Order: sequence, then structure tokens, then C-alpha cells
Amino acid sequence: MDPENTIVTIFGGSGFIGRHLVRALAKRGYRLCVAVRRPDLAGYLQPLGRVGQIYPVQANVRYPDSVEAAVREASIVVNLVGVLYQRGKQRFEALQAEAPGTIARAAARVGARMIHVSAIGADLESPSLYAQTKARGEEAVLAATRWATIFRPSIVFGPEDDFFNRFAAMARLSPILPLIGGGRTLFQPVFVGDVARAIAKAVEGETRPTTIYELGGPEIKTFKELLQFVLATTGRRRWLVPLPFAVAQFQAQFLALLPKPPLTPDQVRLLRFDNVVSTAAIHEGRTLQGLGIEPSTMEAIVPSYLWRFRKTGQFRNNPAL
Repeated sequence: MDPENTIVTIFGGSGFIGRHLVRALAKRGYRLCVAVRRPDLAGYLQPLGRVGQIYPVQANVRYPDSVEAAVREASIVVNLVGVLYQRGKQRFEALQAEAPGTIARAAARVGARMIHVSAIGADLESPSLYAQTKARGEEAVLAATRWATIFRPSIVFGPEDDFFNRFAAMARLSPILPLIGGGRTLFQPVFVGDVARAIAKAVEGETRPTTIYELGGPEIKTFKELLQFVLATTGRRRWLVPLPFAVAQFQAQFLALLPKPPLTPDQVRLLRFDNVVSTAAIHEGRTLQGLGIEPSTMEAIVPSYLWRFRKTGQFRNNPAL
């Protein structure tokens, strides 16, 4: 492909992963149509490329006609749409189960390749509605087109992440941090820049079609170890208090009523299962390493943006006290 004559439509391109993917593809010369509900709020993306290279368009994945219009001239379509909790019309069912199929069918009608970003833990049998709808979205994509590549990242970290930033902010205000389920759940945090590079390789045709890739970082950590890392990085001493799943489930019912809930009952159900790359994906080369990407470590990236949660900011020489 000639990138300068190739249009890539990105649904959810103004989000966390989206802005890093837009930057990665703009550097490679692609023309980018960023399909978002509020184009007037996505203007910060345009300086990431040349004049006219990146242009936001209005689209709502709940309305097939707007999806059709957004992919009309695309050669490649990327879906990044997803939510961590439900609010108003932004429901798991609509955005994560139904919308991927709507987008994939529209891509198939114009002959565009489809790239869909799901999540590790996607499972039709999961007690978590988030995980169930992620799995149903994958099925809908694969049923709609033969030219689909699916990525399942573990928790994604980076300057705008909703994991390390959230707990660092909590540690600044609260004397305790909860270890839900005792903090034994395993995670494999992956850098958002590495996820963007993997998707860019799929755009360039370096992945296998009808294949699900699992993206994880170089280290597997327990939930407790991740909170300890946050405290060491920000130079704060806090009590890590084990919280049984049943108690967390009860508390989450009330926290879910907040405008931006720190925890929901569905997230508690999700925390009962490990969030790591499977052995099968490793053996079959369906990982970052299989794509020729050496994953970045938390230690190399996270301190560069968590310094603002230290008492003296970046001027503290040894925060891990």
C-alpha cells in the first residue's frame, strides 16, 4: 500500500489508545479519518500529522448510517470503541457487543480490512457483562468479514491511563488502598505505545487475518504488587487492606452511583479472573514478541508521568522511601 493514498478510519480515535495510534499512523504517512461523536472535541489530534492528514468526522456507532458514511472511502477500518462502566445510552451491549458487528459489516461492504481491539478476559461464559460483550463483539466481527484481525490487550498503561493514575490519586487522599480479593489477581500491564505499534503493524498487513492476538507486557504482577509499585513510585506510605470479593461487591453497588465510579460490581466480578496472555497465544506467536515488538517495562514508563503525585513532584530524588 501507498500510505499517502490509503485512508484509515478509526472509531474511538480520540480516546486513550486512539491518540497514540493516530500519532503512530500519522508518522507512517497514512490519511486518517477519526470517527467520533464530538468532532469539535477532537481537534487536538490534527497537530499530530501534516495539514489535512488527520480529519475528525461525526459518527455514532449506535447508528449504522453514520458508520457507513465514516467508512465510505476507507481501505482499513479500526475499532477502538469501548467503555469501562455503563452510563445513559453508553451501554456494554450497544458499544461492545453490537457496534463491532455494525462496523465490520460496513467495512466488508466497501472492501476494507477490519482491525478490532477487544480485551484479555473476553469470554462468553464470564460472569462479567464487560467480558461477555467483548467476546460477543469479537464473534460479530469474525462473522462479518474474513479480513479481520483482533487484539486483546491486558490493562494498558501510559500517561493518560485509568489504572496507575487512578490509584496514585487515591493514595494522595486516602490512608488506605483496598486489595480486592486479597490482591492476588494477576495482570500483565502493556504500554499503550506498544499496543499502537501492534495495531500499526496490522494496518501495514503484517498480521494474520482471522487471528486473535493477545498483548501483554514483559512482567506478570499481582494486583498487590502493582499497588506497591504505585506507592514506591509516588513516595507514599499507605495501608494495603485486603477486601474480600463479597465486601467489595457490596461497596461497589454504592460506588457505581458516582458520576465516575472508582469501582463497579461488574469490575469486581472481572477481578476474580487473571488478566494475562495465554500459553496458547505465546506458543502460536500471537503476542507482541510474535510481531517483533519488544514490550516496554512499567519501570521505564510509569515514573515519567506519576511524578506529579509525589509530595515534591519531580524534584524528589528518591521517591521509593
